[in-house]
Amino acid sequence: MLGISQLPEAGGTEFRADHPADTSGNVFIITIDGLRWQELFDGAEGSIINDEKFTSDTAMANMMYWADDATARRKKLMPFMWNVVAKKGQLYGNREFDNNVNVANIYAVSYPGYNEMFTGTTDITIANNNKVYNPNTNVFEFLESKEPYKGRIGIFTSWDVLSFALNEKRSGIEMNCGYENIGHADSTCMAAFNKVQDDMDVKPGTRQDMLTYIAAKEYLQKKKPKILYLGLGETDEYAHAKDYATYLQKANEADHIIAELWHWAQSTPGYKNNTTFVITTDHGRGQHNKWTSHGPFIKGSSQAWLVLLGKHIEPRGEVKTPGQLYQKQIAQTIAGLFGEQFGKQRSILPTLALR
Repeated sequence: MLGISQLPEAGGTEFRADHPADTSGNVFIITIDGLRWQELFDGAEGSIINDEKFTSDTAMANMMYWADDATARRKKLMPFMWNVVAKKGQLYGNREFDNNVNVANIYAVSYPGYNEMFTGTTDITIANNNKVYNPNTNVFEFLESKEPYKGRIGIFTSWDVLSFALNEKRSGIEMNCGYENIGHADSTCMAAFNKVQDDMDVKPGTRQDMLTYIAAKEYLQKKKPKILYLGLGETDEYAHAKDYATYLQKANEADHIIAELWHWAQSTPGYKNNTTFVITTDHGRGQHNKWTSHGPFIKGSSQAWLVLLGKHIEPRGEVKTPGQLYQKQIAQTIAGLFGEQFGKQRSILPTLALR
């Protein structure tokens, strides 16, 4: 079982795994775009949920998500995180205890965040969300090049720009981002999925998260991958739209999706007690009246969080010891769960004591 080493910034320090490859396990990575640590750890924020500029029906929002006690509030918003993960996994990033998770890139917007998270680099030339194919190799491509994982990686994201951030054109990995149809729809479910998307009048850059999850779940059941990345995006969309109640609703839906995935993994041979969940976000957000935005000049935008659950993960719950982790360590952490070395960042996890 593993806890997390509270590491200083790992810039330039090469960390080598000194244990054999563990090709038997599985890793699910889930990102919830732009979800603040404040909501994860404290639930709905009173100054926002009661502000009619951001919450059109404050009474209903309070009925759904408010409680006077922060512990009760966070359980109402994200019950799986606080009823299950808090007992079986680890949650990092509650800054009230000086337990910090940050993005290391200077921009604190999505594409630079996903580049950092999955390539382990803070490439200064990746400064915005433009649809440009990423020149940096990501951890999924690295693992895809190795025989145990070749053809056994699936990527499904709500935000269309992730197909550029993860370079779908170059990678050769099974990838479906934004309102992209499922190629070779060989089931009634996927044919219906494509038709639903085709019949939609408006297709913004971010697909509805439930549609993304349906596609990912179908892939899981049919292909049984070793690595799944599920990128949820509606939290960020509704935050930018200044709609706090729907932002909370989408956070709650993300929690339910993760709960369903965990139930599937724990009830499926080959995945039960053999799968690690890595759950995080690509950036933080501003505070109070600036909660709707993020970027290099908005305080709080670099503040992130991290959740771990499953194989190898010691049940430490909410970690309250001071420490500093960075998103650029996640790529090597994913590789390290298989005993592989990717890039020069330190893994968030110490050397694995494989069972």
